[in-house]
Amino acid sequence: MPGTLASLRARSYDRVMGRTSRRTVLAAFVLAVAALAASASAQDPATRKRPPNVVFVLADDLGYRELGCFGQQKIRTPRIDAIAADGMRLLRHYSGSPVCAPSRSVLMSGKHPGHAAVRDNKEAKPEGQWPTPAGEALLPQALRDAGYATGAFGKWGLGMFGSSGDPLARGFDRFFGYNCQRHAHSYWPAYLWDGATKLPLRNEPPVPGSGKLAADADPADPKAYARFVGSDYAPDRILAQAVAFVAANKDRPFFLYYPSVLPHLALHVPDADLQAYDGAFPETPYAGQNGYTPHRTPRAAYAAMISRLDAEVGALCDALAASGVADETLFVLTSDNGATHSPVGGTDVDFFASCGELRGRKGSLYEGGIRVPAIVRWPGVVAKGSSSARTSGFEDWLPTLAEACGASTPKGVDGISLLPTLQGRMQDPRTFLYREFAGYGGWQAAWVGDFKLVRKQLQQPAKVTTELYDLAKDPSEANDLAAAQPQRVQAIEVVFRTEHVKSATFPLAAIDGK
Repeated sequence: MPGTLASLRARSYDRVMGRTSRRTVLAAFVLAVAALAASASAQDPATRKRPPNVVFVLADDLGYRELGCFGQQKIRTPRIDAIAADGMRLLRHYSGSPVCAPSRSVLMSGKHPGHAAVRDNKEAKPEGQWPTPAGEALLPQALRDAGYATGAFGKWGLGMFGSSGDPLARGFDRFFGYNCQRHAHSYWPAYLWDGATKLPLRNEPPVPGSGKLAADADPADPKAYARFVGSDYAPDRILAQAVAFVAANKDRPFFLYYPSVLPHLALHVPDADLQAYDGAFPETPYAGQNGYTPHRTPRAAYAAMISRLDAEVGALCDALAASGVADETLFVLTSDNGATHSPVGGTDVDFFASCGELRGRKGSLYEGGIRVPAIVRWPGVVAKGSSSARTSGFEDWLPTLAEACGASTPKGVDGISLLPTLQGRMQDPRTFLYREFAGYGGWQAAWVGDFKLVRKQLQQPAKVTTELYDLAKDPSEANDLAAAQPQRVQAIEVVFRTEHVKSATFPLAAIDGK
């Protein structure tokens, strides 16, 4: 709140004393107190009629600057931009990891990756990724225990059905979409999962997630790409189920987790969406030589996939409005990591300035791989058009949503509730933010105030390097200060030592041995 009762009374008195009567002073004071009480009522979740619904949209590989509200110039995202105008942008928000599965592990567990169980992408047979262990409490369980209906629609990536990471055993009443992230490389697959049951799609044959043009194909001929387009677009199916979930649960608090596969490769987008960018950019056909599948107009396809994500977010907002619960819903949108590398899969994130001034891409603990766009809309609680530069991360969402929803936060989480920041109240800066990543050579990073320490090549102990950056002066991480400030390096290295707990499954060789 803007001030204490006593301070507000003093300001009211000082403003009018000497110019008005005591009665006018009293009237001004009463009006100010009434306004303060109204503000408190609007901003305090405890005074609201019921706990808020939560819609959490997790984009896949969406770069920091790929939304209009975060500075994008070439790709249109009007519905997401409207949410930002109606809420708060988090300007220094960090995903759980620079790749898919470990980032989701941090989000779901509230533990940073030095403590979380899943710390890299690792496949598990017959399908899916390394499962989160049964003993690790997850966000949907906390909300379901508080009386929430819970549904996940999109990509899970934390364990197959029947494993310890089974989404239906870990807090979700409803699941629809992809379990495995590799399966999600195709937007026209053979099937999706409806709960633990395979639901066949009308793609005959299904479109693979990777492939190349035939050797004798003409890259300029649209017909050469026909086999990389299907008829039953998986995101259509997923969105329809999410919208139905809103309608079915409008009369009770619900948690809708929407981990979209957009705009992750492959470049698969229906022609109807692609037409919006027809002729918009100079194009060089992509023949599939750098992974995933070919596309005749790869820049247009990538832009269309992000605009398609925007349209899906708009459809979710429309569903909330149609059910009369838009103003009772805490809406979050962010991304699981930074934008992917050019020219992987035909992408050209440099053309779109997808990470803006930030160094690094997906798989890197430089800012471009880990700092992500984040937007929160919560009518009556989050101020319209606001922003926060307070450092925050994926581990913070579990305690934030638990506090907002009246749920219990599990013991052992590393996150810090963002509720004061969302309410516009002063909140102490976090002491540090810690990240580690076993893949892409092995990384550690720690943010302390404006400074960030990075260690890389941790899987090759003889090649480990340490770098220090002042992000306030050098957001592009171009000027390494490690040699000039050895004492600061040593001080931040304490975070590396205290926050890393050895993982037998995802070791860092320079710390844990091989």
